Amino acid sequence: MVKAVREHLIKALANGGFVSGQELGNQLDISRTAISKHIKALMSMGLDIYSVTGKGYKLSQPLSLLSANKIFSALPKNSIMPEVEVHSLIDSTNSYLMRRLPNQVTQGQVCLAEYQSAGRGRRGRQWISPFGSQIYLSMYWYLEQGLSAAMGLSLVTALAVSDAIYSVTNIQVQLKWPNDVYLGGVKLAGILIDLEGQALEPSHSVIGIGLNLSIPQQAAQQIDQKWTDLQSHCASKIDRNILSAQLIHHLLKRLQQHQNNGLAVMLDEWHARDFYLNKRVKLLTGEKETRGICRGVNNQGALMLEVDGQVKPIYGGEVSLRGDE
Repeated sequence: MVKAVREHLIKALANGGFVSGQELGNQLDISRTAISKHIKALMSMGLDIYSVTGKGYKLSQPLSLLSANKIFSALPKNSIMPEVEVHSLIDSTNSYLMRRLPNQVTQGQVCLAEYQSAGRGRRGRQWISPFGSQIYLSMYWYLEQGLSAAMGLSLVTALAVSDAIYSVTNIQVQLKWPNDVYLGGVKLAGILIDLEGQALEPSHSVIGIGLNLSIPQQAAQQIDQKWTDLQSHCASKIDRNILSAQLIHHLLKRLQQHQNNGLAVMLDEWHARDFYLNKRVKLLTGEKETRGICRGVNNQGALMLEVDGQVKPIYGGEVSLRGDE
């Protein structure tokens, strides 16, 4: 009931005009006091709503909401057409698809959301998810060869994000092993891969992308690392439905390429965009810190780290890569 009321309010306010609290209460058969409480909850999600006595509630800026139909229309004609769901409010797009395993998902199925109440980053971190200003997208991908086929998935996804951003904005981003997309040397997007299954048996993956598109000032104060958003680098307004369609198209294309040919065929492209290639870095694993030089990645998706003249592969997990200038 709460979710349905808030979704109704969002749709009523989206065009940017005034909406009467009394009228909203009549539509939903609840009191004006209840409407006021729901409006405050929406404001806590990052929506900038104000009220004027005698006029009602209004968004400071109209909302361009995600639409499955608009996303389908924007998919290139040669693209695979996966199942796409758009949610106004959700706990986490990754968690939603993981709960539907194994029989309620189809290959390439996509879940997008306007707002996540429990968005997740790597290592259990919270992903700040203000309403209607970012892209939160998850895709299900079946791993017929087992969990070993998941090696390099975050790199494949980062390349797809790079492809999609370039196709819409003509901006070339940088990639940071194992799961980040950078622009201007700071974080633009993050990738989270959830896996379920056994090493040598058919398994499941859910690939999550959180892309900073236009971060409201209120939400920006909650982010504990350097960041940027894509709109700040573009003179023209970015259409979230078009960008979402391109993310889906390029992610499916890269995943198929990976499934058919492995990561090796993409390494040159990765290295051309690798933010830390041939730079001094430090690798953090728990309390341990290892310093060396980043020599790119190998065809299994491992970081090639040169330490004291020897290059060794570092596989993902609970590790973090930083610059060491």
